[in-house]
Amino acid sequence: MSEIKDYDVIVMGAGAVGENVADRAAQGGMRTVIVESELVGGECSYWACMPSKTLLRSGALLRAAQKVGGTREAVTGPLDVAAVLKRRDDMTSNWNDDGQVEWLNGAGIDLVRGWGVITAPREVTVTAEDGTVTVLRAKHAVAVSTGSAALMPDIPGLRESEPWSSREATSAQRVPVSLAILGGGVVATEMATAYAGFGTEVHLIARSGLLGGDEPFAGEMVAESLTKLGATLHLDSGVEQVERTDDEGFRLRLDDGTVLETDEFLVATGRLPRTFGIGLDAFGLEDGAWLDVDDSMRVLGADGRPVDGGWLYGVGDVNHRALLTHQGKYQARAAGDAIAARAKGRDVALEPWGAFVATADHEAVPQVTFTDPEVASVGLTAARAEKAGYRIRVVDYDIGSVSGAHVVADGYEGKARMVVDEDRKVVLGVTFVGQDVGELLHSATVAVVGEVPLDRLWHAVPSYPTVSEVWLRLLETYGRPEK
Repeated sequence: MSEIKDYDVIVMGAGAVGENVADRAAQGGMRTVIVESELVGGECSYWACMPSKTLLRSGALLRAAQKVGGTREAVTGPLDVAAVLKRRDDMTSNWNDDGQVEWLNGAGIDLVRGWGVITAPREVTVTAEDGTVTVLRAKHAVAVSTGSAALMPDIPGLRESEPWSSREATSAQRVPVSLAILGGGVVATEMATAYAGFGTEVHLIARSGLLGGDEPFAGEMVAESLTKLGATLHLDSGVEQVERTDDEGFRLRLDDGTVLETDEFLVATGRLPRTFGIGLDAFGLEDGAWLDVDDSMRVLGADGRPVDGGWLYGVGDVNHRALLTHQGKYQARAAGDAIAARAKGRDVALEPWGAFVATADHEAVPQVTFTDPEVASVGLTAARAEKAGYRIRVVDYDIGSVSGAHVVADGYEGKARMVVDEDRKVVLGVTFVGQDVGELLHSATVAVVGEVPLDRLWHAVPSYPTVSEVWLRLLETYGRPEK
């Protein structure tokens, strides 16, 4: 017999996004429950952001030390890979979610473990691992925050060979002697950087250049750096067939005839929404498809209107707006607040930059790729700005020419690009490539989101000698507007 429990809000998925939806709804006075079939904390805490950046950090620091006279001479030993893996284990709490569950309890959010399926409007039926069934009923809303999973392309022998996905790459307990990576995006380039830094023989296979969503120079600089780290790049190439070798390794045949044999094989070619088998097809939505949402994260049907009156929300990766933890959490804050406001009969306006909308998703998304050099970007690239119809001017500057960069590293190499809307004289996008440029990004994000006029940016004086002085150099290159 099923147990029935009543709530105001049900959140499906206890990753960082679901936790934030639930928290904002609870803070708004909603009695909230969260459903999770795996670990509370989700992909980011255990298999993505936190473990991957931890694996990258030690190598980045070692290489940074080797670029500065004084520390270069002091740091003579190799990377302690075992210690790096141990630190990664600590960062993931050894894949134990007790701490995250404690946080839920403290926030007044109930937890039901198991696989949730939407079985009726505002109703989720949860089946636990032991077969126990719990029916949850929501008075106001159900939010789907189940995230995404690794995409496995249709390559002969691939699925049968059981390659690594990003999960196995970030949770590995040993470092392979050799590793092939299929893909040219963020996961592929970051893991290539990490494992090459560990001393693994890395082969990176990509259909085109690296980091195709960024400015072209970003991928070019990362490719050059990976080569210097010892990785072999197979660009403009793909995998035709995969098979296991007798020693449990992998044999890959590339479409140019090259045959590679490696200990492990990581497939990092994209993501799929985890919306399969959760009951969405009963509401006119495609099972396993991305969810179309409005700016308050209500799921929209084929007619462009909120599904079934607007009780269903899709937050985070599932809506395919920006597959980034920070952007999903931003959406979650908007959605949780909107759910609580609507429950109280308040008007929820969808005008841009309001309290209940995720406007930044459209043209102001920040992202850092933790390769070496780092790639930090926000807003539109030059190509995307032109495609969107803006009249633009592109301003480039060599970050290594800034005094602060000379302090940071001997022979600092980096590049900055500012994309300016020539009609409004505001910044549409910024890209930085170089050591530690991730810490520059929020200044660019404020400039883009705030649509700060260039003549006002002249009065945002960068401290000397910091790398942030690149802002002044970009403005000088553009030229001071005449008043």
